[in-house]
Amino acid sequence: MPSSTLNTVIEDLKGIVGERWVITQRELMESYLRDETPDPVRPKPAENLVLVKPSSTEEVSLILKIANDRRIPVFPVGGRTGLVGGSVPTEPGIILSLERMNRIEVDRDNLMAVAEAGATLGELIKAAEDAGLFFPPHPGDEGAQIGGLIATNAGGARAIKYGVMRNYVRGLEVVLPTSEVLWLGGKTLKNNVGYDLMQLIIGSEGTLCVITKAVIRLFPKSKYMVTLVIPFNKRSDALKSVPAILRSGVMPLAVEYVQINEVLEAARHLNESWPVQRGFAQLIIILDGMSQEEVLGACEEISKICEANNALDIFLAETSEEQSRILRIRSNIYTALKPNMVDILDVTVPPSRLEELMDEVDAIGSKYGVYLPAYGHAGDGNLHVHIMKDAGNEHVAKKIKDEIYEEAIRLGGTITGEHGLGKIRLENLQMVLSEKHLDLLRSIKRVFDPNNILNPRGL
Repeated sequence: MPSSTLNTVIEDLKGIVGERWVITQRELMESYLRDETPDPVRPKPAENLVLVKPSSTEEVSLILKIANDRRIPVFPVGGRTGLVGGSVPTEPGIILSLERMNRIEVDRDNLMAVAEAGATLGELIKAAEDAGLFFPPHPGDEGAQIGGLIATNAGGARAIKYGVMRNYVRGLEVVLPTSEVLWLGGKTLKNNVGYDLMQLIIGSEGTLCVITKAVIRLFPKSKYMVTLVIPFNKRSDALKSVPAILRSGVMPLAVEYVQINEVLEAARHLNESWPVQRGFAQLIIILDGMSQEEVLGACEEISKICEANNALDIFLAETSEEQSRILRIRSNIYTALKPNMVDILDVTVPPSRLEELMDEVDAIGSKYGVYLPAYGHAGDGNLHVHIMKDAGNEHVAKKIKDEIYEEAIRLGGTITGEHGLGKIRLENLQMVLSEKHLDLLRSIKRVFDPNNILNPRGL
């Protein structure tokens, strides 16, 4: 697109949102040109861009009408916490940030919140807690915005018991690329009218519409919560404990697998201490319930199972401060490793095949003479494998990635469980989707976005 085309609409954009909220200086939009994708694989942003910050759905609609009429690409961005380059503006066009649209209203009677897309995960958690309620998912960075969490169908550590974002979205307000505003769903728990377009939009990564508001289901707040850190000398002992726990009838809030080297590195990165120094492999298990007796009974059952599988001393964290510290350290493994990283994968397999997948990852690492740090959500088979800079070069890193993908698919899994495709996974789509499947996706995109202005990318 010629720069002159974009320049002609800047005054129109100022007329919609006000001069203050149209930013053209490159130095003032630098943080909007990247996300948390590792530097070696993050896409390069385009040069000719304008950042626009609307304050209402009506303003979003007017912006998209101008963009669609003049065929100007639009890149919706949230908190820019993604790991696959999904929000990086790779063509000249408009960066659309909804950060000013951050209002949240909690409906205690219906156990729901109505949140604008620019509200953050942290703000939603606090609003729910202030109302005596609980938003169960915790996809990671609390600076992530609600619109982005929905657009990527974010998961995270607590997905094992409470599910992913898809399980909490009851209604959506969206603006189509052609400027029409749609309300999908609402506060009802049942709705069987027509095709479920809302479920199609959840996880569509900003390619079909702009999410402006959501109705989100909340839960009663758990009265008691504990975190267990359970060390094992062998990874096999740790991972075979997980299906046994799930079969026991105990349903943890989270079951995380970490290895001692990576979790200690994250603790050092934060200048904090990790409570368990023993064991090569560790499970972090979070339990919640409505009574102390319920939760401690679950702890006892889990302890029996893990001890039968050669667990070492089990650490129990009861205070909220200690539990928060454990989760914070676990959540910062990626941050600690990032400076020396090429890429982070999030392959997913049936939970019972996770140990086999990790064995294959070790074998691939040995084949190329590199160490591949790995950890993840043991309860749902979602493994995060880091390809580090010691892989040597981009060609070797790509071969490692492709071979890990091949093993995950062979084991009945897929190439991404929660990070999504973004712009850096598209080249691997044909490993998991047939040409007919891809053709259907392209057709859906054309129906929603006939001029391909919204987060344009090739399938």
